[in-house]
Amino acid sequence: MQKIIAANWKMYKTRPEAAQTARELAGALASGLPDGRSVVIFPSFTNISEVADVFVANARVAVGGQNVYPEAEGAFTGEVSVAMLKDAGASWVLTGHSERRHVLGEGDGLVARKTAFALAHSLNVMLCIGETLQEREAGKLNDVLLRQVTTAFAGLPADQLEGRFAVAYEPVWAIGTGKVAGPAEVLDAHAVTRAIICDVAGQIGKKIPLLYGGSVKPDNAAALLGLDNVDGLLVGGASLAAQSFIQIVKA
Repeated sequence: MQKIIAANWKMYKTRPEAAQTARELAGALASGLPDGRSVVIFPSFTNISEVADVFVANARVAVGGQNVYPEAEGAFTGEVSVAMLKDAGASWVLTGHSERRHVLGEGDGLVARKTAFALAHSLNVMLCIGETLQEREAGKLNDVLLRQVTTAFAGLPADQLEGRFAVAYEPVWAIGTGKVAGPAEVLDAHAVTRAIICDVAGQIGKKIPLLYGGSVKPDNAAALLGLDNVDGLLVGGASLAAQSFIQIVKA
């Protein structure tokens, strides 16, 4: 299974800034990606086409959207459709990111609808899951992961997930805080998540990439990638500068 190194640029970068960062990344990757690695970049909506144009000839670097609405079109002000994302050059989309769940109030049901709709309309999906600090301290980690995974997987065609679906475990308390889950915490959460995925998806669950996200940096990337059941990284702040993201890609 290839390790996926994903960049979530969140609400950063104008179009010129995004294009410049993409060109810097392309230049650093001109000699090729390390064996067994692929890259997905999630820019803001206005920057998808700028980044996709830079990597159009690189099959191992994909571009995705940070959100999608689960309808083909309609009166949904401020939302973006699958067709719009694909037209801009996106082949992936994030669903369930903690900032969508906890800042913008998206519940498990809406996340599940977005996930199923995007897959049904030929977008690859990276589903984000994870617990808050309060949930972890209350001993609810397993319950949260079980709820988020089973709700999102309900109705998904298990035989169509391989190569098109990934899960990113991001403890909410470690996103943008500088705090990183320790090796034992990552191993435990990923083992629990893998078991749940295999329970709901069957044998294909072993082939679904499981990424870690949460204050990933160049100096901890290699150690995280070396852990069992860590099939990649979802990188936030450290992906905004080409130099630091390239160090993570090559860790």
